[in-house]
Amino acid sequence: MREIVLDTETTGFEPSEGDRIVEIGAIELMGHVPTGRTYHQYINPQRAMPAAAFGVHGIGPDLLEPPQNPKPGQETLRDKPLFKDIAQNFVDFIGDAKLVIHNAAFDMKFLNAELGWLNRPLLPMDQALDTLAIARRKFPGSPASLDALCRRFGIDNSSRTLHGALLDSEILAEVYLELIGGRQPDFALAADTRSRSAGGDAQDWRPTARPTPLDPKLTKEEAAAHDAFVGQLGDGAIWKKLA
Repeated sequence: MREIVLDTETTGFEPSEGDRIVEIGAIELMGHVPTGRTYHQYINPQRAMPAAAFGVHGIGPDLLEPPQNPKPGQETLRDKPLFKDIAQNFVDFIGDAKLVIHNAAFDMKFLNAELGWLNRPLLPMDQALDTLAIARRKFPGSPASLDALCRRFGIDNSSRTLHGALLDSEILAEVYLELIGGRQPDFALAADTRSRSAGGDAQDWRPTARPTPLDPKLTKEEAAAHDAFVGQLGDGAIWKKLA
């Protein structure tokens, strides 16, 4: 099973108000394992960069008003290709794979706006798998941001001082694997061997629960929020039966 973990950075919140994509980062998974194939592209949005958006991702100092010289590590955008110039390569990379996205509605809205402006076919919403929705179902009442999930699963995101599409995709890939139950390479090899010996397809493998559950990483605030949520559900709540 092929999946693409994807993230975008933009000039704002609404393509209908003129906001555009400035960066796309994507990582290929095969059978829930990173293959090493990635897609990464900075894009000239053909508009100014709002200071608020720049404060989030630090991309495009040359598009600020007034323009700034780039500091070490900052990417300029005037010299980058337009979306129309990279659209085909992007579409070819993702293909019909499931798109794993945190807050999928946001990224899909922008991707389809960019594709629509070029009169290209839009991406169906059911092609996206929203890890934000998964996290909220799995941990109701708890914070579900990417940073919060990194803390919960003990994933190192210390290099994430600003948002960046490829870095966020790499982190999201780790979070996604934890959300679906974790991925152990030795187990995957064993599953692959069994399926091949039985004449089956190695891609039939599906993740299972961890043999030993992870230690809880709830903060006191998260635990209190959960208790308050459960308290509203009445005596029939399953959490009370399992307590």
